[in-house]
Amino acid sequence: FDARFFGISGVEAAAMDPQQRLLLEVAWETIEDAAIDPQRLAGSQTGVFIGISSNDYGRLQRGSAQAISAYAGVGNALSIAANRLSYLLDWHGPSLAIDTACSSALVAVHQACQSLRRGECDQALVGGVNVILSPTITVAFAQAGMMAGDGRCKTFDARADGYVRSEGAG
Repeated sequence: FDARFFGISGVEAAAMDPQQRLLLEVAWETIEDAAIDPQRLAGSQTGVFIGISSNDYGRLQRGSAQAISAYAGVGNALSIAANRLSYLLDWHGPSLAIDTACSSALVAVHQACQSLRRGECDQALVGGVNVILSPTITVAFAQAGMMAGDGRCKTFDARADGYVRSEGAG
């Protein structure tokens, strides 16, 4: 993660949830791939809608007194995942982190479409991120019988016996 590129100190970057770092990188790549000059959109009514629901990094940090810093609060708040992008790019449209568990990114797309239809923003950046840093949730879900026994997704299949957690960003 190139913290300096994003105007973030090394100390702050270390306190940030890796999901926030990953979103900054993926969003920047998206803007580049779209051949958009970020300066052209500065000050615009561009919305940011991010699906995000896990906070393993924050839970891991809470177990260590050394990890508590001025940056730990915002570095681990789900809401800041969207807000960092809006701040970095000087976008003034809605800026939302959306947590609806597995459907977070899909709901983020829906909310962005609604915001565009209502005229709350002129364009939108929509994304989703999930990074699994601890087995705690997976173990709890397995104990509840929610996980696929063979670790494979079988969506809409008669053999479906649970779901599989995964990670990524888009």
